[in-house]
Amino acid sequence: MPELVLADPAERDDLGAFVARAVRLDGQAVVRLRNRPSGGLVDAWVATPFDTLATRTVAGQIAPGDVTVSGTDLLTGLAVVRSETVDPGPARDMMWRSALPPVAGWLPVDRLPGSVVSELAEKGVEVARENAGPRGTPPASLLDQTVITVSGSGLDVKVPMRCLFALSGMGFLGGDDVRITATDSWLRIDARFGAVVRRRHSMLPLLV
Repeated sequence: MPELVLADPAERDDLGAFVARAVRLDGQAVVRLRNRPSGGLVDAWVATPFDTLATRTVAGQIAPGDVTVSGTDLLTGLAVVRSETVDPGPARDMMWRSALPPVAGWLPVDRLPGSVVSELAEKGVEVARENAGPRGTPPASLLDQTVITVSGSGLDVKVPMRCLFALSGMGFLGGDDVRITATDSWLRIDARFGAVVRRRHSMLPLLV
């Protein structure tokens, strides 16, 4: 069985808030937990309904070093037993479907005021409510719309609305600046309470 160790109660609460948001967006959400190679830190990953990954890093350790668990199981483990060692539930590795971005190779692109990003996200939510599809979800054309284009380190990076929806839905936005970094293939937006990550280009199908 996997075992998660979180010595600091504040780190436990931060991870609990992250998982609770993910489960609120998707009741069937799974959480991938990975130890940082440098040690002492655990990256938690979830796939949001906006086709965007969300992540938060906490001080701790997970064994085995890379495991996927049910969001509801992990949330229960974090809430029920208030000790350093948490039972995150059984491994659900087969339920993880997304590729993860590289650990290294990220280039700084730009910083944006958190208030500006929050305002753009709020406007997007208003437009989505007015144009909701039959299931109450925003149309793909809105989610894929480029909200802002930023440049830096020789890269021109388009930020789609779906990234701002994920930032807002996961409760990541605060008053702090939002930092945008990128690789040739990935976009990452770091806000006060977590980050969202998305491929910059669609994966091309393999030709056989």
